[in-house]
Amino acid sequence: MTENNTLEISRRRLLGTVGAAGAAGLVIGAAGGVGVTTAGSDGGTTDGAGTDGTPALTTVGSTQVMFHGKHQAGITTPSQSHGHLIAFDLAPGAGRKESTALLRRWSATAEALMAGKAPAGDTGVALDAGPSSLTVTFGFGRTFFDRTGLTARRPSALDPLPAFSADALDARRSEGDLWVQIGADDALVAFHALRALQKDAGDAARVRWQMNGFNRSAGATAKPMTGRNLMGQIDGTGNPRASDPDFDRRIFVPAGTGDATEWMAGGSYAVVRRIRMLLDDWEKLPLDRQEKVIGRRKSDGAPLTGGGEHAELDLNKRGPDGATVIPDNAHSRISAPEQNGGAAMLRRPFSFHDGIAPDGTPDAGLLFICWQADPLRGFVPVQRKLDRGDALSAFIRHEASGLFAVPGGPAEGEYVGQRLLES
Repeated sequence: MTENNTLEISRRRLLGTVGAAGAAGLVIGAAGGVGVTTAGSDGGTTDGAGTDGTPALTTVGSTQVMFHGKHQAGITTPSQSHGHLIAFDLAPGAGRKESTALLRRWSATAEALMAGKAPAGDTGVALDAGPSSLTVTFGFGRTFFDRTGLTARRPSALDPLPAFSADALDARRSEGDLWVQIGADDALVAFHALRALQKDAGDAARVRWQMNGFNRSAGATAKPMTGRNLMGQIDGTGNPRASDPDFDRRIFVPAGTGDATEWMAGGSYAVVRRIRMLLDDWEKLPLDRQEKVIGRRKSDGAPLTGGGEHAELDLNKRGPDGATVIPDNAHSRISAPEQNGGAAMLRRPFSFHDGIAPDGTPDAGLLFICWQADPLRGFVPVQRKLDRGDALSAFIRHEASGLFAVPGGPAEGEYVGQRLLES
């Protein structure tokens, strides 16, 4: 028996067999057919123990997200506790042939890791862990199409984002030919995937930039709750919901366009922004001022106009002084879909903390990631309005930016991007 086989069998013993017992726990994701399974016990025992007498894996580590599907995993998948974002540029001389081989390697590695399997040459970093809701999501930047001779198949939705007056972007940490998003509920599982994909890049691509993020750990609250950002605000309340009748239309590219971008059917566009939070300034504000900047209560995320977290904003309600209860420059007012012609995007961010800057301030904030069928109808109109008068702008700084075309999920036997690269 080879060492690699031993590694894989060891992991499977810990994971259990996703067979008849696992199929009973199959859950289809809220949108897009992203599958999630919970592994059963080793050998199909019913007493909760594996065949070697150890307890079955029943923690968050046992949750598996399917690699294949209509959409790539990591878009509608529930946000994980740990994340890595990494962008690559193709190496000098590398083109379509090398890109095809690379996406084949990456897809094979991602499929194995998301199933909790150890790929060939594994480092053993995640040897004792289950899949831990690992997702790996791949996208193409605008320059990828120039370097692979595929400019005729580049979507117009990948046109450069406009410049915004508040931007302070670092070009070295922006854009890129290829983009990968990794998420997992275990830090070692997430790092393991990052390391494996970096090694797979070989001579075909070089790292352009890489960022690390986190969210609240699964199970840290008594019940499922919308996450908070580093300002202490509940973040993501206004997201479109999978149950909305127009959810797919807003988030995913439709099939049947019949043009050169048909390869994007089932895909989405990711806008990625590194947003530093000026926490020292923010934390000096009294609570009522913070709430007016956002337009929501800090305690539960409810609108200042009343109700619970998911209550509709009453943008016309006025207080005894005649002023609108939700200020005219409040972040929630300016970004509301009804204030932007219905523009909506699915926000799925990670927080980040990269240490203390030389001036003593925390280098911390939000790795903002939003998903939409067309960024010119989602992110751009909202950001334009925020750029002109958002009260939150005084407390944040946009330091890096990227826009990536994320194709639909691969079918069984396919690799990510195959419909583009082999068209």
